[in-house]
Amino acid sequence: MSPLVLDASIAVSWVLHDEFDARSHHVLALLRQDEGIVPQHWHYEIRNALLVAERRGRANVSETEQRLDSLDELPIRTDQQADLQEALRLARAHRLSFYDVLYLELAKRSFSVLATLDTELAQAATSEGLEVPTG
Repeated sequence: MSPLVLDASIAVSWVLHDEFDARSHHVLALLRQDEGIVPQHWHYEIRNALLVAERRGRANVSETEQRLDSLDELPIRTDQQADLQEALRLARAHRLSFYDVLYLELAKRSFSVLATLDTELAQAATSEGLEVPTG
């Protein structure tokens, strides 16, 4: 199995149970076989999603901390070497946000599978010859 680049949509589905998606739980099972890799901003996206959930009454501070602790227990490493020129090229080519395309750039550079629930990002990954788990 190749390493898995995990976008925030996958992890948010793990920690916000009312956003359950079978594909994300399939990816969680795949993490038992290989490591996950995320760009630095993944940590910000996860925390922002949990903060918004708190503000909307979907979680409290204690639950947020527990969910972050559960993510810390997973075999996920943070990549900090993005090729920003390549990311910009990919963003233009696929009409994706720069934030989203950083997952695509990382998956290409690390020869990884891209795990996402984002339809447009998944389509871009497929068109770039990357595997996207479907669960």
